[in-house]
Amino acid sequence: MTRSILGTALAAGLVLGGLAPAAHAATAPATFGPSGYGGITLGMSAKAAKASGKIAPVGANDSAACTGWALKAHPIGRDTIGLYISKKHGVAVIFAPKGAKTPEGIGLGSTSQQIKKAYPKLKTAASGYPYVDIPGKSHAYYSFLLNKGKVYEMALGLHKQDCVN
Repeated sequence: MTRSILGTALAAGLVLGGLAPAAHAATAPATFGPSGYGGITLGMSAKAAKASGKIAPVGANDSAACTGWALKAHPIGRDTIGLYISKKHGVAVIFAPKGAKTPEGIGLGSTSQQIKKAYPKLKTAASGYPYVDIPGKSHAYYSFLLNKGKVYEMALGLHKQDCVN
């Protein structure tokens, strides 16, 4: 699985994957994290996530372990992955749409300096990309992909996820 924006190793041997975003969110995004986004939470079972009515299957890049989904309220393009659901761990990775921000105010377009200020415990993966354990949620992380010092993709994921490594 590849996602052009988070297509290389980010943290603890993880690579976040999917497909490149093609459009912007249709509605004003809510706070991204710390437990989930758009009514979908990390670890939520596939059954519960489907029953929420907030996601739609994408089918692109599905694997034996995981399936790709879109957040209905925040479509980002045809065949584009908004989140992955692991058959073993439930909702495993959620990608931030344009306009979404963490509770600390970090979102697409934030600078590396803003990330460092918001997350003093920021780490750098072997790949060179910054990530941080989510404050108060050590089982989960935020990861950031930067271009010219600005975030162009951000994800929220479970450390134990098995979808995008």
